[in-house]
Amino acid sequence: MTTVHEATYDLLRSLGLTTVFGNPGSTEEPFLKNFPADFTYVLALQEASAVAMADGYAQASGRPVHVNLHTAPGTGNGMGSLVTAWHNKTPMIVSAGQQTRTMNLFEPMLTNVRPTQLPEPYVKWSHEPLRAQDIPEAFMRAYATAVQAPAGPVYLSLPLDDWDEPASGPPVVRRVSTRVAPDPEVLAKFVEILARSRNPMLVIGAGIDRSGGWAEAVALAERLGAPVWQPPFADRIGFPQDHPQFQGLLPPAIGPLAEKLAGYDTVLVIGAPVFRYYPYIPGPHGYLPGGTRLLHVTDDPSEAARAPVGDSLVGDVTLACAALAAQLPPMDRPMPPARPGAPTTEPGVPLSPEALFAALADEWPTDGIVVPESPSNLSALHRQLIITRPGSYFKMSSGGLGFALPAAVGIALAERDTGRRRPVIGVIGDGSFQYSPQALWTAAQQRLPVVFVVPVNQEYGVLKAFAELENASGVPGLDLPGLDIPGIARGYGCTAYQVETVDEFRAAFRTALGTDGPSVLAVPISRDVAPLL
Repeated sequence: MTTVHEATYDLLRSLGLTTVFGNPGSTEEPFLKNFPADFTYVLALQEASAVAMADGYAQASGRPVHVNLHTAPGTGNGMGSLVTAWHNKTPMIVSAGQQTRTMNLFEPMLTNVRPTQLPEPYVKWSHEPLRAQDIPEAFMRAYATAVQAPAGPVYLSLPLDDWDEPASGPPVVRRVSTRVAPDPEVLAKFVEILARSRNPMLVIGAGIDRSGGWAEAVALAERLGAPVWQPPFADRIGFPQDHPQFQGLLPPAIGPLAEKLAGYDTVLVIGAPVFRYYPYIPGPHGYLPGGTRLLHVTDDPSEAARAPVGDSLVGDVTLACAALAAQLPPMDRPMPPARPGAPTTEPGVPLSPEALFAALADEWPTDGIVVPESPSNLSALHRQLIITRPGSYFKMSSGGLGFALPAAVGIALAERDTGRRRPVIGVIGDGSFQYSPQALWTAAQQRLPVVFVVPVNQEYGVLKAFAELENASGVPGLDLPGLDIPGIARGYGCTAYQVETVDEFRAAFRTALGTDGPSVLAVPISRDVAPLL
């Protein structure tokens, strides 16, 4: 007799879901018992870290991932990271234990009272099977839902007494496509508009990197001869920043962004929302300057629906880029002006963010991957560190802290499992560092050679910038004295350094890149509050 437990593991094996991230609880142990030798369990010390690690792993590997959480409390712990996975469009199956069906009626300890509602609205599908025999099929539907565009997390609540029940038969493995071609009539209309455009602009977003479309995006940009910009709050980078047509990052507020669009008659946005705004700074002409038309290509119908302006084409963004480039006539436009170079720096003590990131850029490995979460210094990082390869930049898109540290661990694990072994560097502020430090232990146990650069300004610098913008003086809790970053890192088993000068940083960073295990470099920086825009 084949049990539900055996049938489920057979299905997961067939789907390639043999790596499980989690933090085990009593309601999950019946699922985890007799854990197969060909599966890998990645232990996190807290559920938020487990979800974020899995998020990074899925994004870097390009494959869906399975996370196992502990009933309602564990799901609650993981919700912040689940929100980020939703906004990151990460294909992820989240399973969680549930109390026994025998006792569920009177809600004993650890009952998930409304299991399908708890993770909503940040999952594409949420389900608790009505019968034990439905669990394998529920996993199959969860997989098919998670991977289809727009990809995202799904949730299964699984009673702990279901696993030894007899299965109804061998699991049915199905394959589903993940690309949807854009409407050819709308595509042809976009080609017509772009061909007539006198002065077009391109905005290339994270969707291009997710769908593996850098080459297609470059071909379209060169065919169109248009300047290329990065959208606000992009969680991935979809265009080489050393390309002569790349111009920089658009600001994330309505008025300042509209000013950047002035003078362009057509703006083509591909693989990004239109647009992610914050803070609220209106402009005199609304979302677009007069005389500007916006065209939008996205694989996400809800993204198309909520765009405040423009005409949207829903479909795979890489296929759309290729089709647009193939159908556009040759353009004869002068090359856009060169993007301004990075500002020069004077390395004092403490280092300025610009000086730190200039040194980081000088030492940057050719195939390095950066995972940033230092909000008050992100603009300086973008000015100094130029991304030139696909799959090299992973950032949270939700606005919530705690993603980057565990995500970097998951990305490093994916790099090892895929055999690419690209260096992974997290750039994480001392405030952000405190949200998920438990992930350092997993990195140490797995001996992952990930490097964490921690700019230490002993404050929530970005919140001080918001306080200035919002005229909100006297906000409490914005200073962070007394944090011992190297001490925390060593406590979890990492190599750690406190570095003060550019030379000390360079030496420590080179050593860290060659270390067999995680390293943390704490770097005191100046506390000047950079403007938000």
